[in-house]
Amino acid sequence: MASAPEPEDGRELYALLHLSPDASGEEIRRAYRQFAQIYHPDKYQDSQMKEVATENFQRIRDAYEILSDENKRQIYDIYGMEGLNSGLELGPKLTKPEEIKEQLERLRRRKEEEKIFTHALPNGSIIANFSVPHYLNGGGIMRGMAMSSEVELPVSKQNTVVVGGNLAVNGSAGSGAASTVLRHQLSPVSSIEFMATAGLRSVIGTQMSRQISPHSTATSGLAVSLRDGSINLSNAWTRQLSDNAVGNIQLVLGDESSISVGWQKKDEKSTATGEVKFGTNFFGASAHYTHRFSSKSHARIAGRVGSTALDFEIGGGRRISEFSTVRMMYNIGIQGVSWRFELHRAGQKLIIPVLLSTDLNALFVTSAFAIPSTLYFLLQTYVVKPYYLKREKQKTLQKMEGLSTQLTEARKAAEKAQKLLEPVSNRKKNRQLENNGLMITKALYGSRKKIKDSSELNEIHNDMASQVFDVTIPLNFLITEAGQLKLHDGIKKSGIMGFYDPCPGDPKLLLVEYTFHGRKYKVMVDDYEALLIPQDIHQF
Repeated sequence: MASAPEPEDGRELYALLHLSPDASGEEIRRAYRQFAQIYHPDKYQDSQMKEVATENFQRIRDAYEILSDENKRQIYDIYGMEGLNSGLELGPKLTKPEEIKEQLERLRRRKEEEKIFTHALPNGSIIANFSVPHYLNGGGIMRGMAMSSEVELPVSKQNTVVVGGNLAVNGSAGSGAASTVLRHQLSPVSSIEFMATAGLRSVIGTQMSRQISPHSTATSGLAVSLRDGSINLSNAWTRQLSDNAVGNIQLVLGDESSISVGWQKKDEKSTATGEVKFGTNFFGASAHYTHRFSSKSHARIAGRVGSTALDFEIGGGRRISEFSTVRMMYNIGIQGVSWRFELHRAGQKLIIPVLLSTDLNALFVTSAFAIPSTLYFLLQTYVVKPYYLKREKQKTLQKMEGLSTQLTEARKAAEKAQKLLEPVSNRKKNRQLENNGLMITKALYGSRKKIKDSSELNEIHNDMASQVFDVTIPLNFLITEAGQLKLHDGIKKSGIMGFYDPCPGDPKLLLVEYTFHGRKYKVMVDDYEALLIPQDIHQF
């Protein structure tokens, strides 16, 4: 059986009731009764204190209702609150732990399958070809248009159907095709595809891929034309050359036999590819290099040379939103000088090539490159960059304000919870003091760095206060009648009643200073680390 994911809430329900994840039913009931006595709203006359008690009593009761129900507790232990909130419920007839775990695993698999079924992956492109020379000669400015679309539909974990089609119009000629692909995952290292295309050139075929080593993959394919019966065979080999480089070789045998050798290298800042291809009637080589200046902008340079092509391309693009990128390219080749504008959004593309001139006049070639580059630079320097800087600054400020508000509210809630704990905490403290027993004199929870600094300086400065929280009261409250304090392993301490997380995302420590039998002790533990005091090794 596959291992289940760990819950991401730090087992907060166990922390609220101060329980071990292995706590028995009786321990859960006893902990609930203890906290219910403190937080029951009927104990308070003051309206403000009653409101605080009501809120915390509800949290305690919700935690108890889940942990005292064997089925719900099983779900929470494996999936956390997300599992409970997503509707994972077990049948009432299940009693054995093995049956419950089996049902949980079945439900988890069903949720995964539902996610697969609800996600279709569409891809498509529209290409509109414009020609300025043709327009100046009295013709239409648009010379052709092509559209293609493809939708990937997962049928199950092993099977995927891809349905697509394309249409193209160039002058008075046109073409189109529709295709369907069924992809089946035979094993973790191999898959097979069945393909059929209907149109001016109807084809059926199959292709199999297999990972033949940890760094190598082989693919073989067979395609048959339904129009003339011709057969094409293809074989491809891909190998991981290094951590960020891949090489490939492809051999095609048929009407247009060819062999190609390619290479790609990609890292955080750049992508480079190259390919050399030889066929029975042609040869060619191509390469491109993309450099990413940041997560939002990049530059690209590319070139092609061969029996049917000779051109050079340079340009760049910018991400304008989370899913959208615009790109402009400048191209010079045997066809003339052209610009190409692209808009990429999710899996959709709009591409507009504009042929500017078929004349390779040096002045025109230079101007066609310099004018848009200069305009882009000016626009970027004086309009776009200031706008984005301002917007990013506003977003950062909003996030900081939102986080600050959340932390302030969480701190106030923890302070209110401590007010309700304080009377009992003081009684326990005084009882331990009378018996010369365990008494927490100082307890701080928060940023690892700030805690260590405060420990060395023996005080909290103003710059530390926002990332460190005093938890002396709740820890004195948790001291048992036997004069011990135990915090359980694997439970995030911010979930303990009277605690809160003052620095989300940062490593945290708990510093505890205490006295026992007239001696002073001091200990620091990590956020999820167990703590048992008193112990002689803590003495200083």
